[in-house]
Amino acid sequence: MRTRLLILLGVAAIACAVAVAAGARSDRSASSNIVPRLPALPTVGRLASNRCPIPSRFRPAFTKAANDSGFQLSMLVAVAQVESRFVPNAVSTQDARGLLQVQPATGASLNLNVNDPAANVLAGARYLRILLDRYNRTDLALAAYNAGPTRIDQDHDVLGPISMRYVANVEARWAALAGCS
Repeated sequence: MRTRLLILLGVAAIACAVAVAAGARSDRSASSNIVPRLPALPTVGRLASNRCPIPSRFRPAFTKAANDSGFQLSMLVAVAQVESRFVPNAVSTQDARGLLQVQPATGASLNLNVNDPAANVLAGARYLRILLDRYNRTDLALAAYNAGPTRIDQDHDVLGPISMRYVANVEARWAALAGCS
């Protein structure tokens, strides 16, 4: 846990140093009285219609998977946005497939065909549930979903930069979609 916090602190320090350096360069040409504006945090129900941005043909699959796995619909939508951008026939370099980018072996272990969009969403949700039950932490479950549980087990709860970026992307989208239905 300490190592992870130190890594996050290091990343934040580097980001601040880069921002300060960039600001110092721009201050030479602009007035020093300019105050930077920070974007507002997303709020619940941010979407005007409060509907999750799911293509209509996939909505029943996502609703069923959310009900089956106990996950919020917004979380599954966030994973799909990051994994495939809702491309049903997407295939990764590691042969993960479909909307939630599920490995064929994982789908087979769950008796689901990852090439069928509805089964793919259900397989992804069930696999994510298995990982959450295993790690009891959303960030580790998402990292294991992305990098594989073996990597998380080997690294002893320390997320690498790629997994940290993936988890941050999913969590940011999840927060922006909070309360969508």
